[in-house]
This record gives sequence, C-alpha cells and structure tokens, in this order.
Amino acid sequence: MDMIPAWVDGRLQPVEKLAAHQRGLQHKAVSVFVLAGDRVLIQQRAAEKYHTPNLWANTCCTHPHWDENDLTCAHRRLAQELGITGLALTPAGEVRYRADVGGGLIEDEVVQVFTAQAETTLPLALNPAEVQAARWVALADLLAEIAAAPDRFTPWLRIYLSQYRAQIFGAA
Repeated sequence: MDMIPAWVDGRLQPVEKLAAHQRGLQHKAVSVFVLAGDRVLIQQRAAEKYHTPNLWANTCCTHPHWDENDLTCAHRRLAQELGITGLALTPAGEVRYRADVGGGLIEDEVVQVFTAQAETTLPLALNPAEVQAARWVALADLLAEIAAAPDRFTPWLRIYLSQYRAQIFGAA
C-alpha cells in the first residue's frame, strides 16, 4: 500500500494514496521540470494510470512516501518513470493547488517544485506503466498548445503554467 503524507484533522499523517484522492485530502507532492534552454521535457501519462491517463504533464510528478525527503523522491521518480539519473535538481519553491482530476478524485496538493538543466539528447528509458511518450517542447509552443487544446493536458500542468510560470521558469 502506497502511504503518502496527507493532512487529516490538521496533522500530517500517512494516508493511502488513492484514499487521499478520493477524500480530497490536502497532501504532499513533488514536481520536476527538466529544461534545455527555452525547452521543457513533458511526458504523456500512461493509458493505465488511475487518473488523468493519456494526458500530457510536466517532466515528472509524484507523491513522496511517508517520511521520504522531497529531493530524494524527485530523483527516485525521475529514474522510475523516465530512466533519468544524475541531474542536479534545484528547488523552485512550493506551489499549492486543488483540482478535480476526474472519476470523483481530487488532487489537493502542496507541491515542492524542482528544476534541472539538461541537453535535449538526454537519454530516456520510459517506464510504460507510467509514461507512454515524452517530448521536448519550447515553452511558448507549449503555452500555445494548451490554449488550443487544454483537455490534452493535466489540470496541474495548466495551473503551473497559468499561475506559477514565473516561479518555475523565471522571466521566460
């Protein structure tokens, strides 16, 4: 059972991940944006994901295990989802959002965001249970794609880019 840190009755407690989403509990999360100049690596979530399948998201997003350090979690999931190891992750601060992700599930997240610089030739090894595709896209092009077809993208990616773009990407 995947236990994540969630707030219950004002206290951070271990809660099963699916239950946290079903109950709409605020919980901890981690998001990573791997960048190459003005380009960002995005992933298309696997069709088998229990929420937001087939949608495009930022490079990596997950929930830390109970008592897992956020940076350790970010490195772990980059490796598990995309086969990415060895990048220096830089904290980009905390963001908060609440979003309906379908199927009666709610993401109410307190997210530690990390960025990393890489080359677009960065080798990837996609885990098909997590990710069905990945691609580099210029930030301006990504914003245009989201404006044209928002339903192809996860709610959190849309929120990050509309409300927290300067925090994550700087003046870009």
